[in-house]
Amino acid sequence: MKTTLRTLGALFLSLAVLTTSALAQDKKVRAQMGWAFPSNTGLLGPAQTRLVETIRTMSGGSIDVRGFEPGALVPANQYLDAVGNGSLDMAFTVSAFWTGKDIAFALYGAVPFGPEGGEYIAWIKHGGGEALMKELHAKYNVEVIPCGLISPEASGWFRKEIRSLDDLKGLKMRFLGLGANVMQKFGVSTQLLQAGEIFQALQLGTIDATEFSMPVMDATLGFHQVAKHYYFPGWHQQSTLNELIISKKKWAELSPTQQAVLRTACDANMLQMFADGEAAQFSVLQDLQKNKGVTLHRWSPQILAAFEKAWEEVAAEQSAKSADFKKGYESYTNFRRNYKIWKDLGYLK
Repeated sequence: MKTTLRTLGALFLSLAVLTTSALAQDKKVRAQMGWAFPSNTGLLGPAQTRLVETIRTMSGGSIDVRGFEPGALVPANQYLDAVGNGSLDMAFTVSAFWTGKDIAFALYGAVPFGPEGGEYIAWIKHGGGEALMKELHAKYNVEVIPCGLISPEASGWFRKEIRSLDDLKGLKMRFLGLGANVMQKFGVSTQLLQAGEIFQALQLGTIDATEFSMPVMDATLGFHQVAKHYYFPGWHQQSTLNELIISKKKWAELSPTQQAVLRTACDANMLQMFADGEAAQFSVLQDLQKNKGVTLHRWSPQILAAFEKAWEEVAAEQSAKSADFKKGYESYTNFRRNYKIWKDLGYLK
């Protein structure tokens, strides 16, 4: 046993030396990273800054990356174009922001009534999801790496209590991704606002309601100051992926070792974000309920069933409109179909 441990130790030491040596030979690459979220946003803010520091540290300084607040270099809703044309080196963001280009992008951000984090990342890493994600992004001249993972979001903040589906009719609501298409089925007028724009729109009455993320993030954006009804579960985003997009030009400047650093840093970021998210929610919910006057609601089974039925309609409609959505959704649903035997047998219900 001791001999085995010594052998393994020597192997890891050799790998570390080889990696350090490879990085030492790499030329320094400077890169500007746009952040999709203000750095003071709960969970996402620290995740962005940590990613920058992790890349610098793991690369031994050979990747000199600097992070910038949303809008400091380019508006956050323009990151895909900016990275694609090379005017921005890279951005930490969410694929679902690019649904104006192709609704298929939403599949690699979050899927309504979709899987928990473990199943979602299993499809991405081992079910063909990442290959399809890269294929889609390559059409816009960017390299992409899955780079963040969070567990369930909240379903939204509302100024008034929603007692029935009829209460949704005519509401103006900020909504991301495929969930927006579902809400439109119930007469909701949806719009996609970036994180820093939502509070003012809610405060001024430009929107009546909003979803954004999980409690630890929502609380830092102050929605509870305006809307006092907070709904769960986040049927539209049971788990959500973040992405790092890199311009093809900048990606080509990186050595294979430096490219591996970016992939490994993103894997580490996913694990840390997931753990942080799971640990941070309950204290925020307790504070919102006890000290901020927020009423926590859970959608009734009837309303959730209506949302799910509408989602099935949306999935069929989008599959008919977008070949890339159809291909991605078929891969996703096939993986879930096969995964079900493990989910049903392996997990407590």
